[in-house]
Amino acid sequence: MSRPGLKILAALAAVALFTPRASLAEPIVIKMGTLAPKGSTWETLLKQMGQEWSTASNGQVTLRIYAGGTLGNESDMVKKMRIGQLQSAALTSIGLHDVSPDPQALDVPMMIEDVSQLDYVREKVAGKLEKGIEDKGYVVLSWSEVGFVRFFSTKKFDTVNALRDGGKVFCWEGDPASADAWRAGGFKPVVMSSTDIVPSLQTGLIDTVSISPLYAFTSQMFQKAKYMIDTPWASLTGAMVVKKDTWDKIPADLRPKLVAISREIGKKIDAEVRRMDGEALKSMQSQGLQVVKGDPAQMMAAAKASWAVIRGRVVPTAIFDEVQKLAAEAKAKKK
Repeated sequence: MSRPGLKILAALAAVALFTPRASLAEPIVIKMGTLAPKGSTWETLLKQMGQEWSTASNGQVTLRIYAGGTLGNESDMVKKMRIGQLQSAALTSIGLHDVSPDPQALDVPMMIEDVSQLDYVREKVAGKLEKGIEDKGYVVLSWSEVGFVRFFSTKKFDTVNALRDGGKVFCWEGDPASADAWRAGGFKPVVMSSTDIVPSLQTGLIDTVSISPLYAFTSQMFQKAKYMIDTPWASLTGAMVVKKDTWDKIPADLRPKLVAISREIGKKIDAEVRRMDGEALKSMQSQGLQVVKGDPAQMMAAAKASWAVIRGRVVPTAIFDEVQKLAAEAKAKKK
């Protein structure tokens, strides 16, 4: 080989030697906020996801979990993602509404009645929901559920109609149409941040909150709200999202692996929520929770009265109608 050729090879070797390898690239840190109580099933599984991400990426992607609302309520987390203070969040459909209103179609009161319907509908519409969220600059890592919510209250309401007449129901701040939907259903909503629920139950500013049994147990909220109407009011959907600009910094060949891990964690969350909801209810009853038998007909009447506001104002008409149709299909298949 000629002397010029040897010089070129030597130069290329030097470049290869001193060029940083992909495995030695600057680690990517993703901070994820969530309202999930510290020590809860949700936080435990999110931490497991972070560990598996670190292993799959050889330490190049680090997931830091900030649980228990330490970064504010869900609207606060979305705002922090928008300005770059936070890269990811595990949100309910209420928080997701600040990104896209479509996922809240899964949580319309009394529309989806059980987990088999929820699984059927969510599988059918997940792709469409994810596309709408991605168009807003976020990537859905996984869907999961918080559970089917029931009314927990500091006072005993023997019927749903009694609750509608005399209860002061917590309503998430940030969406005035949701408060109007509660009113249309005959309830008296009190709008506030989710981080103010416990002190407001103590002071009497509110006396009722709709949450899942497992969340009521892990957050110890049932210690303040000692009565529960046993008829489920609605499902509460959750999703883990990450800012797309942050996600795109992760090597393209690594992203599918991280998504696969996230989806498996989402399935585990669903399984644990469904398994532990009943156990949580039994444990709360042993600690003084009083369960009031609900009237599904009264509950449905209140729910359907709210639909006139939810359809088109809280949830876009097209996705509301699609979910309603799919829920009916699932119910027919079950029969």
